[in-house]
Amino acid sequence: MDVTSYGPSVHRLRVLFATSELFPLAKTGGLGDVCAALPVALAALGADIRAILPGYVSALDTARGKRALSRLPGGGTLLLARAPDTGLPVYLLDWPELFRRPGGPYQDQDKRDWPDNLRRFAAFSAAAAALAEQGDTAGWRPELVHANDWHTGLLPAFLALRHGPRSPSLFTIHNLAYQGNFPLDAARALSLPEALLTPDGAEFYGRFSCLKAGLRYADRLTTVSPTYAREILTPAFGAGMEGLLRARAADLTGILNGIDTDIWNPAADPALPVPFDADHLAGKRAAKAALRQELGLDPTADGPLVVGVNRLTEQKMADVVLAALPALLDMGAQVALHGEGDPGLEAAFRAAAIGRADRLAVRIGYQETLAHRLNAAADLALTPSRFEPCGLTTMYAMRYGALPVTRKVGGLADTVTDIDSTQTGRREGTGFTFDDPTAAALAGCLRRAGHRFRDPVAWRRAQRAAMGRDFGWEVSARRYLALYDDLVVSADAPRSPEPAFLEAAE
Repeated sequence: MDVTSYGPSVHRLRVLFATSELFPLAKTGGLGDVCAALPVALAALGADIRAILPGYVSALDTARGKRALSRLPGGGTLLLARAPDTGLPVYLLDWPELFRRPGGPYQDQDKRDWPDNLRRFAAFSAAAAALAEQGDTAGWRPELVHANDWHTGLLPAFLALRHGPRSPSLFTIHNLAYQGNFPLDAARALSLPEALLTPDGAEFYGRFSCLKAGLRYADRLTTVSPTYAREILTPAFGAGMEGLLRARAADLTGILNGIDTDIWNPAADPALPVPFDADHLAGKRAAKAALRQELGLDPTADGPLVVGVNRLTEQKMADVVLAALPALLDMGAQVALHGEGDPGLEAAFRAAAIGRADRLAVRIGYQETLAHRLNAAADLALTPSRFEPCGLTTMYAMRYGALPVTRKVGGLADTVTDIDSTQTGRREGTGFTFDDPTAAALAGCLRRAGHRFRDPVAWRRAQRAAMGRDFGWEVSARRYLALYDDLVVSADAPRSPEPAFLEAAE
């Protein structure tokens, strides 16, 4: 799909979409997938949308048709390029000192946070704010700014704290637990506006919070599922921000994320040995056989193949999965786990696989094509979480006919209908859910799933129901467009062309 092929609408709303990740230019998790797919869906509905992304090495290597637009105070250069495949226009902030580094977007090769992350993302936000206010040298200027997660939290603040007319802003919370909190002295060293350094600004329990800046200063807030939007107003899920969020509850909307159904499509996935769909599942059986051979699992086992493609963190209940492994293997299942995260959990999963190679495969790291093959092969997908803003991994699994075993929380509650629930009369069940974040609850849910696996007719019915769920972006993109329109209509007079806060990043 190429966004450059879309025809003009009556009014093509100009939107600047700011993000720290955009697949395939940069990705550490679901943020990269969402921020790649949502702008394309918005463009398909007629928006004139452009993303802005830091100029990481991976982004500079992957983007197409790069050309320099302007130099920025402090040493950065603004480039305009296009994302491969989709053709989405992407501005890249090429600032070698800040972004051309080995490792990932936020950490070095040893998984240690870059010590100057505040400076890096303050510079990025300042550049995006200047672009929003001045436009680029070719004359494109947005009518609205959409910022995403803490890395862009200072962007709404920079816009709101300038004098005079400004671009309205929308800030999306993808995961409230990641807040971009830094020492206040580090923020003072950047000469950020004094208003930001107070409790009424971005000060947060004696530290400086980029996420709080976004929550405090954006005109509207969204998060990535309706249930999560309600949960984060409570102390249990609010991560210390619940008071501010309750104060802004009238401005907060939960919009369920979608997935790119072209990329995650078992009927046309080049990573699979044989394509398949809900009515022709022979290809799924072929994927299971091929993956067993690839991972060295026993090809004759008759239990379910349980796959986990997730970060190995406490949020994703990796510690609980580890504790439940003996029960899972005792019920005759084979298990394949793929992910990375906490080094101690990584080592524990590797140790658990020793001597069980025919039944338990552990692959630390992340490979995009392996994730596709695992979902295609899986009978069950382990996607539990202590809290979950949306749950893209669960959507990917269902798209490939893998039934989730997951906790009924956040976006997972909005996407998975329990097969045995008394409420499934309205909708066919698509997975297995549990309530308590314990190994006992997870093991009980897995036993229930294993019992259902022995009923092939019921199992195929559930697979077809899961694969039939529409997780595409169109409905959600229309909701975002409605928010955009409302923001622009209610905005003040046109923006001033004066630069703002670029010096703060030096």
